[in-house]
Amino acid sequence: MLAAGALAMVVGLAGCAAKVKQEDFNNEMAKLRQEMQAGDQAVATRVDSTNQAVAEQRARVDALEQELQAFRSEYTVSIEKVRGQLKFNVPVHFDFASSELREADRPVLDRFASVVTEYYPGALVTVEGFADPSGSAAYNMQLGMRRAQAVQEYIATSGGLGADKLKAVSYGEARNRQVVPGAEGPGDEGIENRRVALVIDHAAVATDEVALGD
Repeated sequence: MLAAGALAMVVGLAGCAAKVKQEDFNNEMAKLRQEMQAGDQAVATRVDSTNQAVAEQRARVDALEQELQAFRSEYTVSIEKVRGQLKFNVPVHFDFASSELREADRPVLDRFASVVTEYYPGALVTVEGFADPSGSAAYNMQLGMRRAQAVQEYIATSGGLGADKLKAVSYGEARNRQVVPGAEGPGDEGIENRRVALVIDHAAVATDEVALGD
């Protein structure tokens, strides 16, 4: 199905993190458009409604491309492809030993929620919580969970996402997940490691697919 190919390419497109060159990002979009054009030719003899569906899918991909570009630029967000999921590394950080969501970090979560609502309405969103290595591993695992739950609650209440589509997990002070290995508080030191990441699991999304030929 064209839709399946298009969705796969969108994931590849979104996998271009902020550190990837713009040229590489544009190349991914060129591949996507080529696939869509090939699909258009394959269904050229079908009814007008099918052609309309193809056009709508293309417009949706264009809109998602623009949204992701703006999201990355406005909030310095990186987007990674992780085992068929989209992982958003957002600039949401926490004060030392705190799980209270800072006021300045709320706008990026609002923007993230709007992207999910518009383009991935059936997706499962996982909030990953992290801590810097100060303190015991057990304490930091609990602290990471409290941070993930704080963001989960905010997105559910202010972002309008259903609670059944959100879950929280903690990686605590896991060294392989630290942004700055070994950096820790108190104070502002190690704040890069006191964070959350947001993962969209869109594998079960059915509402975004346009079935051609079924």
